[in-house]
Amino acid sequence: MVLMLSRLTGLRQASGAVLALMMAGTALPALAQSNTELRLNKVEGEVRALQRKVFPGNGDKMFTPEISAPNPTPGTRLPSTSAMTDVLTRMDALESQVARLTGQVEQNSNRITQLEAKLATTQPSTTGTSIGTGTQPLATNDAGVPVSTTPSGQIAGGTATPAPAPRPTPTPSPAAAAPSSSRVQAVSAIVKPSTGNAEEDEYSYGYRLWEAKFYPEAQQQLKMYLEKYPRGSRASWGRNLLGRAYLDDGNALEAAKWFVQNYQADKRGDRAPDSLLYLAISMKQLQDTKRACIALSEFGSTYAAEAAGRLKSVYDTTKGGLKCS
Repeated sequence: MVLMLSRLTGLRQASGAVLALMMAGTALPALAQSNTELRLNKVEGEVRALQRKVFPGNGDKMFTPEISAPNPTPGTRLPSTSAMTDVLTRMDALESQVARLTGQVEQNSNRITQLEAKLATTQPSTTGTSIGTGTQPLATNDAGVPVSTTPSGQIAGGTATPAPAPRPTPTPSPAAAAPSSSRVQAVSAIVKPSTGNAEEDEYSYGYRLWEAKFYPEAQQQLKMYLEKYPRGSRASWGRNLLGRAYLDDGNALEAAKWFVQNYQADKRGDRAPDSLLYLAISMKQLQDTKRACIALSEFGSTYAAEAAGRLKSVYDTTKGGLKCS
C-alpha cells in the first residue's frame, strides 16, 4: 500500500511539471510576438518620418508599402500564415524602403556638393560684370582711353563697322631723378644714434630724418625699422611716424593706409590716438568728408582724454574745418 501511494505521488508531480512547461511554452511565443510587434511599429514610424523629411509635402514620392493584404475574392480562401512569417515579410519590406531612402539622401548630398563646387569655380568669372545691370564695364587702353569690347568689325546690332584705329603708344614716365649732391650731404649730416639699443637707434634715426624734413629718407628708414622689429616697443610710434612722413610729403592716401594699420593693430598702442586723428586729416585732404567725420567722431569718443589734453589743438583745428552732420 505504501509503495502504491508513493508511485501515485510521483505521477502527480510529473504531471504538474509537464503542465507547467506546456503553459510556459505557450506564453513565451506570445510575449516574443508582442515585443516584435512593438519594435516593428517603431521602425515603421521612423521610416515614415524619414520619408516625410526626404519628400516634404506628402506628395506622390512617398514609397508605398511593398507588402499589403490581398483583396479577398468571393469563393476563395486566404492562405493562412504564421505570425513569424508576417514579421519577416514586414522586416524585408522595411529594409528595402530604408535602403531606397538612404540612396536618395546620398544622391541629394552628392548633387549639392557638385553644385557648390560648380558655383565656387564660376564665382571669379562674374567679378568683372556690373552688379544689377548684367553689363560689363568699359575697358580702357594704356593711355586711359575707353575702347569697345565687342569683336572687331561688329557692333551690338551686328552691323559691320570700320576697324578701330591703332592704340597710341604711351610715353614712358621719366625715371626718378637722383638726389643732388647737396641733398646727399645734408642727409649724411644727420647722425644716426648709437646708444647700444639697436631698436631704439633705428627708430630715432628715422625720427631725425623726418624732423629734418627728409621725408623719402625717413620713409625708407622707418620701413626698415618695422621690418626688423614688427612687434618692438616702438612699433606703434614707427607706423604712426611713417604715416606722418607720407602725409607731410603730400601723399595722403598712402599715409591713411599706415594710420589705419597702426590703429587696427593695437588700439591701446602709444600712438593709436594720433593715427586715428591724423586719419581724419588725411581723409579731409582727400576730400572724403564722410570718412573724415567718422574717424574724428571715433577719436573723440574713444580717446576723450587725448582730445581734451595732448592732442586738443590738432583735434579742434581738424574739427573746425569739417561740416559733420
